[in-house]
Amino acid sequence: MPISARSHSARWAAVAAVTVLATTVAGCSSGKGGGDPKGGASPSGSVSASAPSGPIPVGPGPQSAYTVQQQPSPGSCHVHYTADKQPLPDPKCTPGATNPKVTPQTLKTTICQSGYTKGIRPPVSITGREKTANATSYGYTGPLHDAEYDHLISLQLGGDPNDPRNLWVEPPSPGHKPGAGPNNPKDGVENKLKAAICAGKTDLAKAQQAIAHDWTTALSTLGLKE
Repeated sequence: MPISARSHSARWAAVAAVTVLATTVAGCSSGKGGGDPKGGASPSGSVSASAPSGPIPVGPGPQSAYTVQQQPSPGSCHVHYTADKQPLPDPKCTPGATNPKVTPQTLKTTICQSGYTKGIRPPVSITGREKTANATSYGYTGPLHDAEYDHLISLQLGGDPNDPRNLWVEPPSPGHKPGAGPNNPKDGVENKLKAAICAGKTDLAKAQQAIAHDWTTALSTLGLKE
């Protein structure tokens, strides 16, 4: 075969090889990495689904007069569970929201000052109505008396007082006695995180991220004692 013919043939072979390679790569990236081939969300029981994506939203902060906040549409939110059946919120509905008044520079005059959270907490006349509506958002049908209308990022960790992104009807934890009212082991974790923040043992933003992601792993994530 003449050199020019061989060169022409080689160029076509190279083009064909590149085409095949591109097709193969496109096929690999089209989405068979273990997820839903239709692009669906993770099952509601998945712990990974509880992780908020991106920075935590900043709420409006404490108000002199609170108003009832609109909640997500009925049935649009889904509870997720850890391996030991602790309930976690839906990150699409409840990613958390921070109080802009609480910063590393204001810790001494905000969350590390005794009585601060009591002064910014919304009244039951507001949160009671929100709780009922949020139960519908999450499809919670159990006794509201046994569920806690919980700040995902608690007030003592710089969570926003009444941003709907930071509040949800948290079902009872395993072992809860029906009719006994809320008994949330998350509270103990929040107390330890606040103590660590105020003692300078952990960073405010990191603590907020850890509690928003999964309160059951927050202490270990930050290297703090359980």
